[in-house]
Amino acid sequence: MNKRLQVLKYLIADFSSAILAWTLFYIFRKLYIEPEKFGKAVPVTFEDQFYWGLVLIPTCWILIYSFTGLYKNIYRKSRLKEVGQTLLFSLIGVIIIFFALLLDDEIVSYKNYYQSILVLFGLHFGLTASFRLVLTSITNYRVHNRIIGFNTLLVGSNANALKLYNEMENLHESSGNKFIGFVHIDNKNGYSHELNKSLPHIGELSDLKRIIQEKNIEEVIIAIESSEHENIGKIVNELDDSNVIIKVIPDMYDILSGSVKMTSIFGAPLIGISREIMPAWEQSVKRIFDVSVSLFVLVAFSWVYVILAIAVKLGSKGSVFYSHERIGLHGKPFFIHKFRSMYMDAEKNGPALSSKKDPRITSLGNFLRKVRLDEIPQFYNVLIGEMSIVGPRPERQFFIDQIVQKAPHYKHLHKVRPGITSWGQVKYGYAENVEEMTERLKYDIIYIENMALGVDMKILIYTALIVIQGRGK
Repeated sequence: MNKRLQVLKYLIADFSSAILAWTLFYIFRKLYIEPEKFGKAVPVTFEDQFYWGLVLIPTCWILIYSFTGLYKNIYRKSRLKEVGQTLLFSLIGVIIIFFALLLDDEIVSYKNYYQSILVLFGLHFGLTASFRLVLTSITNYRVHNRIIGFNTLLVGSNANALKLYNEMENLHESSGNKFIGFVHIDNKNGYSHELNKSLPHIGELSDLKRIIQEKNIEEVIIAIESSEHENIGKIVNELDDSNVIIKVIPDMYDILSGSVKMTSIFGAPLIGISREIMPAWEQSVKRIFDVSVSLFVLVAFSWVYVILAIAVKLGSKGSVFYSHERIGLHGKPFFIHKFRSMYMDAEKNGPALSSKKDPRITSLGNFLRKVRLDEIPQFYNVLIGEMSIVGPRPERQFFIDQIVQKAPHYKHLHKVRPGITSWGQVKYGYAENVEEMTERLKYDIIYIENMALGVDMKILIYTALIVIQGRGK
């Protein structure tokens, strides 16, 4: 599968339908709206206004679709859902175009406004939905007929795994799962030899990350026995760093409680574990906010950076900046940047967390930490996409290994970009030991499960108060 090519097809289809809709709408106005206004036939001539619209309007449509995540999961589209989304966004977009471009037109009757909106909406929605329906139908045909599929790993080896595998492989219309192999949970492999006749055994639970990377796994289906359900949390924790779709076989309690949602008429009933932290449009707004604020701070406050750099250099021997490896989104390492607040060789005896009266911290460093100015070089990390302004604080692998022993769910933090400030940072400041880091973890987990732009704004306000009052530690 070539996802980039598929996205390009949708982009071309959407751009072409927007161009065609605008062209037909322009001709409609020349033939029906303007003759009423001037009292005579108007020749269909393409003026500058038309050509400006021909460039700007399709571009704006593409930006709206990208902004709202319509090009994500390009091979997993539901035709009915896509028609509904196209209907909604066409209505919103046409209303925006009307107020931005058409409201100032001189007209004979207000009915001309209704005609313009209805015609533009009908043309845009009809053409866009039709082109998309063709593309999605072709894709669905290829998926249902096993021409393309999503590399899938089966977690489990007993009766449930065998039954699910046989059910999905014998479907008249494939759900798109291309099974690569299975892994087992422990030594209770009652049916593993039967499953192994049809599907290769490629590892154990501890091999999950390696298998996902090596086999390019896109979906993991957890099919374990009821007696093994205590392992689901452990499996999900192992998968948190991986950008894969996770599905679980439901039991009768899950079905009766309404957890099982019907996504396909012919597919096997499975519970999808949602990996979407925020709606696509909120993620886009959050990223735009991060980039905009970072650019503003780096440019408008460049003089502050210069003054602090000189102060750090004069305050103690050593480099101006402190750069160190941290673990970020999806467990990927990156280098975080700070103004140096400690004496050189502060960790010559190994990694160590700072404390309230830490002799390794310089006099200037104490001030920088209280007002959080040591963190402002991280706006560069935000600008290049390694961090966000608000998000869990990134940690070193050395301390992550210790935290995970006490709190395996720490890996949930790697679902999102780490941040310059966070709820845990507002509550605790710099953690002085692994116990405090573990205690701070619960606030960051709650933040992730409730991520929203409004929550980010509250955290930023509290962070600003800490900076102004100098209450940081």
